Amino acid sequence: MRGNVEGKKGLDIFPYFRDYRNMRRPNPLLVTRSADRFSALGAEPRLQILRLLLSAHPAGMVAGEVQEELGIPASTLSHHLEKLKQVGLVNVRRQGTFLWYSADTDALREVLSFLYEECCMRSRAVPVESVVQISRGTSS
Repeated sequence: MRGNVEGKKGLDIFPYFRDYRNMRRPNPLLVTRSADRFSALGAEPRLQILRLLLSAHPAGMVAGEVQEELGIPASTLSHHLEKLKQVGLVNVRRQGTFLWYSADTDALREVLSFLYEECCMRSRAVPVESVVQISRGTSS
């Protein structure tokens, strides 16, 4: 509040705004693709599958190995792998009678960059150093 100027009290009016003028709009297809991928990762078994496949990167794993490791019934595993494949988080290749599944690290990098760009680059809501620290802290 301003002081008494000529017997009148007035409010200082400061325009309230956020610094969004430098924010570039993400490609709508990238937003849709990222939303689909986050949705797919919202199911606990799919998140476990992706983490397991990342641990076996770059070779990947045969579906039976994933099933054995996670204890997921074959039909359920097949459903989850198909969903991860549809959103582009998992690649599959046939080798003889075996299907080898591997995490698509380019797709995962795109998803992480989608979040990282705003939180760590433009607004600094999360300092870059803490992202590196968090990733190191979870591996030990």
